[in-house]
Amino acid sequence: MPAERLHGYGVTRRQFVATTGVAGVGALAGCTANPKLKEPGDGSDGPGKLSGNVDIAGSSTVYPLSEAVSIQFNSEHPDVDVSLSSTGTGGGFKNFFSQGKTDFNNASRPIKQEERTQCENNGVTPLELRIATDALTVIVNTDADWVECVTVAELKQIWEPNGATHWSDVRPEWPNEPIKRYGAADTSGTFDYFTDVIVGEEGSQTDDYSATEKDNIIVQGVEGNKYAIGYMGFAYYQSSKDRIKALAIDDGDGCVKPSIETAKDGSYTPLSRPLFTYVAKESLSESQVAAFARFFVEQSTNQGVVTDQVGYVPNSETTKNEMLEKLNSAMESTGP
Repeated sequence: MPAERLHGYGVTRRQFVATTGVAGVGALAGCTANPKLKEPGDGSDGPGKLSGNVDIAGSSTVYPLSEAVSIQFNSEHPDVDVSLSSTGTGGGFKNFFSQGKTDFNNASRPIKQEERTQCENNGVTPLELRIATDALTVIVNTDADWVECVTVAELKQIWEPNGATHWSDVRPEWPNEPIKRYGAADTSGTFDYFTDVIVGEEGSQTDDYSATEKDNIIVQGVEGNKYAIGYMGFAYYQSSKDRIKALAIDDGDGCVKPSIETAKDGSYTPLSRPLFTYVAKESLSESQVAAFARFFVEQSTNQGVVTDQVGYVPNSETTKNEMLEKLNSAMESTGP
């Protein structure tokens, strides 16, 4: 992103880094170039040819995948400064992407109409790119031996406004102990998705919970309290599964545990969900942004990265090709 665009909104790149806790991916990646050449004329004709900035904000769920892809991209293009921050889907759209301060916004749910309007009012045109599928995971403490599976109705009872306060309110045989809840903040796409499919109304949830944009804090909270429950993206459970327990979900067809396989085959309902990144079409006129967008989509079928390294379901080849076609069409109208 050109410095003048950041300056125009009163935020320098250094201020953006300082105020959002942004990670400079280049520092993590090191400077080892991959000798593999790109296709001629795609704006990325070889290692070290690209330079400039790529700024990314948004979903904490998509963050680990975006980070892994960014590190790989930097290994091929070490002169590109990729900055990545976890702000929540809604927080990223509202405070950064729609203001023209970032090139990409990662999202764990589709962009809302009011967010599109905010983008349009500021001359930003969002292009939606699907990059993976998540199995949103409900977790409890490893000592919570009374529960292995919950129904969607029981989850609603736990999380709805004025719902259950004690575990025994849900099932009489469960402990007569207060439920300690940990979940996503209301700036999060995970919050929007969970409240929509579990409570039945987006944004409607009990106020009696610890809200955070940091999924690791949810893990720590549930790990530290025998009577706690929380929800987050599968990748964060996957990396902490020795510290917490994932619950199976019964949507009417029996208990199904979250996994790559159940998210992929569609049996883990209703908590399987698509993950996205949105790129500003205007930013695609910059070679390094266009190259990163293409690279992200190409990596969306890479099981070694998406599944093995991060913990999500990769795109099918069909979906990847659809996203590349959409991206190429946008680039034809903007450059570079």
